[in-house]
Amino acid sequence: MSKVTVVAKIVAKQEAVEAVKAELFTLIAPTRKEEGCIEYNLHQDNQDPAVFIFCEIWESAAHLEKHAASAHYGAYVKAVEGLIEKKIVHKLTRIEPDR
Repeated sequence: MSKVTVVAKIVAKQEAVEAVKAELFTLIAPTRKEEGCIEYNLHQDNQDPAVFIFCEIWESAAHLEKHAASAHYGAYVKAVEGLIEKKIVHKLTRIEPDR
């Protein structure tokens, strides 16, 4: 199975930046303990604090699917309902040039 890299961009509504940030923080510790999670890092844009980027690496697509079905992820989704302006998720496979 191929590892899956995820780059997820979450844009909070301007009035909800701190609330969204707090909810995003709740995902980090439990997700890093999940089976198949290799890397799970949150970043905030230096120019626009409403923009958050998760950079993730998972052992497989199946592990990522389990994460999306986890209780802590479900709680996050409910908590930020109506607070998110936009969310874009890229699921990527790392490629290397032939040698």
